[in-house]
Amino acid sequence: MTDTVSDTETAPTEPTDPNASTPARTSIVGKRRLGDSVFLGLSTTAAVSIMIILAGVAIFLIIRGLPAITANWSEGDLAGYQNGQWSNFWEYVGPLLFGSVWAAFIAMIIGTPVAIGIALFISHYAPRRVAGALGYVVDLLAAVPSIVFGLWGIIVMRPLLLPVGEFLNQYLGWIPLFQGPVSSTGSTMLTGGVVLAVMILPIVTSITREIFLQTPRLHEEAALALGATRWEMIRLSVFPYARSGMVSATLLGLGRALGETMAIALIISPSLIYSVLLLTDGYNSQTIAANIALNFPIATDLQRSALIGTGLMLFVISLAVNMFARYIIGATGPGAKGRKKGKRS
Repeated sequence: MTDTVSDTETAPTEPTDPNASTPARTSIVGKRRLGDSVFLGLSTTAAVSIMIILAGVAIFLIIRGLPAITANWSEGDLAGYQNGQWSNFWEYVGPLLFGSVWAAFIAMIIGTPVAIGIALFISHYAPRRVAGALGYVVDLLAAVPSIVFGLWGIIVMRPLLLPVGEFLNQYLGWIPLFQGPVSSTGSTMLTGGVVLAVMILPIVTSITREIFLQTPRLHEEAALALGATRWEMIRLSVFPYARSGMVSATLLGLGRALGETMAIALIISPSLIYSVLLLTDGYNSQTIAANIALNFPIATDLQRSALIGTGLMLFVISLAVNMFARYIIGATGPGAKGRKKGKRS
């Protein structure tokens, strides 16, 4: 029995005054086990390495992109680059930033409601066996390469969305989004947005599903006991609890959509312009990731520096989106009110 004594040592108790109102103080000094020390070292190393890698990527992008950012674009290899006339780097990166955000925004508008609906069906409506199989299929989508999604968009989605584009242009052509000549090939921003929406389904669905499942069971049972229907229970108990998780999942999906490359590069016919048209194939804004993939192999050193500079802009936007998602989780997630009360007190 002496070998299984607790790993703590209790210091001798100080003599106390019988008339004293406070109890004797006992100091407990814990011994740290070897496994705890090893695990602490590994976890600390992993956390520090992530910060070092992130800083290294940022430093690389800044060093390699700075020559083009500060260069004179009216002369040299950058004069009239990609058949455009830009006087500086910011005029060049502006349409690319707009195209990246626009394509990601379309994907979020289409994909977020579908992802939340799938997560809700898995967590609260589907039978156990169906929910397990469907959750596995959704998670499996994350393993599909983007090039496969791009090929699927070319072969399947482009001809499938042609009647949809004609319908939208005929009956909703008065809306600026659906104006212009309808594409006969389907290489439109609408097709790219639909494919991106499918690509962000796994991350948004997985996060929202786990958040829905973490809703306190007593809250749900209390709502049902008071006579609420299943939908009323979800609306009054599940959605308020999962609100911050849904927002953070949406923002993380936005970060994924911003960085997708090959699917957009294969599907749409891009131009370096500002355009919100969804149904044309000659007036589609280009994205940063697709522009880098298409032009990097044939670019000169200074032109590659310009492409890396656009990558730096995408890095900053993606980092800002993810940081904002973390802020939303911390500000409105479960326990946020308690933390605020603790700070005030």
